[in-house]
Amino acid sequence: MAVVVQKFGGSSVATPQKILAAAQRAIDAQAEGNQVVVVVSAIGKTTDSLIALAEEISRNPPAREMDMLLATGEQVSIACMAIAIHALGAKAISFTGPQLGIVTDSSHLKARIKSIETAKLREALEAGSIAVVAGFQGIDEKYDITTLGRGGSDTTAVAVAAAIKLAGYDVRCEIYTDVNGVYTTDPRIVRKAIKVDVISYDEMLEMASMGAGVMHSRSIEFAKKFNVPLMVRHAATSEVGTWVVGEEAWMREVPVCGAALAVNEARIVLDALPDRPGVSRAVFAALAHVNVPVDMIAQNVGSGGKASIGFTVMHADLKKATETLDPIVAELGATMTVTERVSKVSVVGAGMRHVAGVAEKMFAALAANGINMKMITTGDIKISVLIEEDVPPPDDDDDAGTKKSHLDAKRAVRGRLALEAVHDAFGLHMPRTGAGVAPSGYRPRTLSAVVPEARERETAVAKLDGMEDILVSGVHLSTDQSRVTIFDLPDRPGHCSTVFNAVATGGILVDMIVQNITAPGKAELSFTVPRGDLARALKRTQDVARSIDPNCRVVGDADIAVLFVLGVGMRSHTGVARTMFGALAAKGINISMINTSEVCLGVVIERTHAEEALAALKEAFKLS
Repeated sequence: MAVVVQKFGGSSVATPQKILAAAQRAIDAQAEGNQVVVVVSAIGKTTDSLIALAEEISRNPPAREMDMLLATGEQVSIACMAIAIHALGAKAISFTGPQLGIVTDSSHLKARIKSIETAKLREALEAGSIAVVAGFQGIDEKYDITTLGRGGSDTTAVAVAAAIKLAGYDVRCEIYTDVNGVYTTDPRIVRKAIKVDVISYDEMLEMASMGAGVMHSRSIEFAKKFNVPLMVRHAATSEVGTWVVGEEAWMREVPVCGAALAVNEARIVLDALPDRPGVSRAVFAALAHVNVPVDMIAQNVGSGGKASIGFTVMHADLKKATETLDPIVAELGATMTVTERVSKVSVVGAGMRHVAGVAEKMFAALAANGINMKMITTGDIKISVLIEEDVPPPDDDDDAGTKKSHLDAKRAVRGRLALEAVHDAFGLHMPRTGAGVAPSGYRPRTLSAVVPEARERETAVAKLDGMEDILVSGVHLSTDQSRVTIFDLPDRPGHCSTVFNAVATGGILVDMIVQNITAPGKAELSFTVPRGDLARALKRTQDVARSIDPNCRVVGDADIAVLFVLGVGMRSHTGVARTMFGALAAKGINISMINTSEVCLGVVIERTHAEEALAALKEAFKLS
């Protein structure tokens, strides 16, 4: 028999009736010939109530004791779910995270899973019981209870599915929630959004990091790392949801599959940094040391011995980030500028790798609505732009979680307008392959039972050690790219669109794009194109830049190399940039451009150092 892991969130088990309905779903799945694991969150708003209770007692409760408190919510849920399954005539047994053997590190309130012991789980399944597992929780090596932080129950569900798969079973994971699946964008903001039928892991990772709140990045990272098919679906209907699977060939024909808005970020710009090896590492190593994840990073080409780096952090981490960077900025003789209210609007699609003009279409849509871009970064399959918001700060009494996030999105007036504009520009409201139109030849994953021998199981379980560690899958070097840079581009809506329209109409495929504000009213825009297209791209860019402002300076450089570090967990782990930049700095290799995404970190260096840099990064990430 195949194994189905079903995860039910707090809203899906908020009442006795909903618990019974979820229990019936599990029983129905078992009746279809599957072995079933149910992962549940705390009932309704239990976690919020427990947090409020602790805060009434103490303004600063110890993290260890908060984990002890918060873990009780899921213990209630699993007992109620097991009781419901028994009441409906089936067998069930419940497990807390510690009982099941979900071992984590000791980072209370945001622990990472190190390993999962599957023996008890397999024993329960093979005895014909439905195994009910507490999401969000585990135990560290000192036997202290831990919780996994935001999205913890999703993470538990996919991690359990991965552990079962490594033990030799065919498995799929179903995430039951209060939406019908993954949409082309947030339907609460853009009413014309439609449901996506199939999306790749990488596209879903980018959507999650860009602000789509259906699933947290960590759970998708697990799914990709262990190739676990996911389905996101509504808990109250039988409608088929969205499959999240490995990339299929047909996906490369869709340039953009979704758009998203993130509103809870802040922007930091470090200007007048010394343009020398090791500076980027010093900045991002310091942030990694205090566990501040960085989202967008844009470093432009240095001039006059100085460089500028702009990046975004979660607003909740802003104070920690600036306090950490203050002494470094002073030591380097640089300046730091903070913009607290920014929105990030992004588009994603596997087809971006192969289709020219995606950036131009996005920028034109924004320009047509008078929206100015303060920062641009691109990844392998995404483009993100940063927009400065002029909105009131959140009220102190806003609800936490999804409700607060939605309230923030309502305040982000420019961000919402931008999201609607790009959604319309790419026709994401229209049915297309993968969203309303079935992909040719695509079938949902079929499962067949694979039950290994005991010795094989032991070997597989050993692979679970460190299962949530970052997985850097490769380092790639491209020496066939060249770069075009525009200095002193007036910072006004429409200029980027004009530039990329000129490039796109020449049939030139643009890869990496980085824009930063380098002075009041001035921006610096760099992008890479194939070396064979440099002369045409440079001429087109010079002509259009001259028409914008005769004082713009346009420079082309064919002597560059682009290095990409690819992997799972690039954003949720803080040390990737530190390792990459440190390895290059140790070899005296300077970085002239930086670009980031959820699955890729890219840098531009001088071509003369290409092979040395590639070897250094392979050694740093322990790749052969």
